[in-house]
Amino acid sequence: MGEATKPLRVILAQPRGFCAGVERAIDIVERALEKYGAPVYVRHEIVHNKRVVDTLKARGAIFVEEVDEIPTGAVTIFSAHGVAKKVEDGAGFRDLDVIDATCPLVTKVHKEGRRYAEKGYDIVLIGHLGHPEVEGTLGQIPGTVHVISEPHDVHSLEVADPDRVAFVTQTTLSVNDTKDVIAALRAKFPKIVGPDTRDICYATQNRQTAVIELSKKIDMLLVVGANNSSNSNRLREIGQNFGIPSYLIEDATMFDPAWLNGAETIGITAGASAPETLVQETIRRLKMYRTVSVETLDGVQENVHFKLPAELADVPRPKDAMDVWAVEPA
Repeated sequence: MGEATKPLRVILAQPRGFCAGVERAIDIVERALEKYGAPVYVRHEIVHNKRVVDTLKARGAIFVEEVDEIPTGAVTIFSAHGVAKKVEDGAGFRDLDVIDATCPLVTKVHKEGRRYAEKGYDIVLIGHLGHPEVEGTLGQIPGTVHVISEPHDVHSLEVADPDRVAFVTQTTLSVNDTKDVIAALRAKFPKIVGPDTRDICYATQNRQTAVIELSKKIDMLLVVGANNSSNSNRLREIGQNFGIPSYLIEDATMFDPAWLNGAETIGITAGASAPETLVQETIRRLKMYRTVSVETLDGVQENVHFKLPAELADVPRPKDAMDVWAVEPA
């Protein structure tokens, strides 16, 4: 049987794609446009996905890097990643009408960090320096905050009082990502305090668990997500750790048909900022080269939804809103 006629089995991870924080952030921009009309200004990418950003741009959202680019008094939305206190203050100086789309799980980390800082603890933030969420969290916690990402970083960590140390984590890391760092921290600082592992982002953990199970059944992994998406990159790394070819693609156009050589079963997942439509476009692209059968892995059915800000709660979803919950047929 020739390669082109060989059937291709595709297994979709469950869960995959949008999490509740991303759904809420997109919903906020769309409802703000519905209520206030264009333009609505958004500081940074609302979520890390070009398709989402481009779609919202077409509807009247203007994305900026900093609040000083926004006209005085304009409707302004902070991204799901959260912002530093100085950004909030800058928005106040410009009298911006701010709607905060920070993921509630990120806000919870900010509150935990401030609570520890108020008690005089050194704070250890487990995360990736330079990531928007980490930059926002650093700017929300007063006092001393140390950012580390690997267990070996703990060795050189110096704190004011080894008995008064606390840790918080970047939400796009999972229990698996942080357990070795936390173990190293506990070994060096036996009295360290921090959140229960159950407080780590459910979506990150669920998506990684699904890819671990998926990787046992496939000979190639495709992760649909942005190159600057922390959780998408981690999903690709999990596949690599299983020794299977694993590729991160922003959309179907990035797929290289040469990757299909020798492949019989492909797994597909998507980062927490990637819409389901990109997954379905990828499947349609695969069907251009092989006869494809599609199935979905058994997994967690997520039903988490976060409340909208009060000023948008009564605004109906616009008719042309992105269908962030529905799965389109391949």
